[in-house]
Amino acid sequence: MSHLLKHPHRHRVHTPAWPSYKGISLLAGTSSDGRTAVYYDPSLGQPCLQNALDLVKAADKVFSSNDTLFGVRGGAVNVIIFALGGATDGTGGADHASCDFVTGNNIEVCAAFGNGARVSALFEAELSECSMGGNLCGVSTGEALSRWCAAAVSNNALADFATAPTWVEKGKPDFVTKTFSGSSTVPGDQDPASTGCGMAFLSWLQRPPAAAGYPRITLPQIAQAMVALGAGGTLSQAYGNLTGDAPANAFTKFIASVNSLPGGVTSDDPFSGFMPI
Repeated sequence: MSHLLKHPHRHRVHTPAWPSYKGISLLAGTSSDGRTAVYYDPSLGQPCLQNALDLVKAADKVFSSNDTLFGVRGGAVNVIIFALGGATDGTGGADHASCDFVTGNNIEVCAAFGNGARVSALFEAELSECSMGGNLCGVSTGEALSRWCAAAVSNNALADFATAPTWVEKGKPDFVTKTFSGSSTVPGDQDPASTGCGMAFLSWLQRPPAAAGYPRITLPQIAQAMVALGAGGTLSQAYGNLTGDAPANAFTKFIASVNSLPGGVTSDDPFSGFMPI
């Protein structure tokens, strides 16, 4: 009788090359449609694992909603949940390498212990940018759009990320007829004032028909119009394409509406344009 002697090689598990995460990443599972593989940082214990398991269950719906928003079927992605920026309440945000499904499909999401909706929202913020195909990457318009997409799929689970009030505090600068693409000190997608202007403007575009004076514009219509315009496009151009009105009227009419708000701008949706996807 013979017995085969084997060397005890450890089974090697392939893990994605994350943008910043350097720790151990364990696979929690893959969504039923096969498009989302969810990993987590085991050092954070059961709460992080639960975030991951919740996202495995939610990912199909998030992806389906994202497909609806952009009118195209997105490619496969990997997601790692960990204490991004040291946070475990979601405030660390999310990131990825680029805005497409080829080089930007490894997504990092901050853990949000006990709040799966927040993790889904952060996931959608990056997933939506992948669906922009690089067309709106790193500019204020794309950042505002990704945040609106995150709100739409999560029942606004990131309300505390609001930037529109900051735009008002800064004097309501015009980022409707111009797009902020960055400066020597601030990247184009990390400036609260320009992002806040975009958030309030997209709220205004989606406002109820009685207030708008034209049929309600939906977020999928906005997303697809903005992607078509690309990073060089402006919110005023999107307004013109969606309403038939002259783009030059966009900022003037928007500011007039902002100045007429009874309670001012206290959130990213001052015109009650929010509609779940």
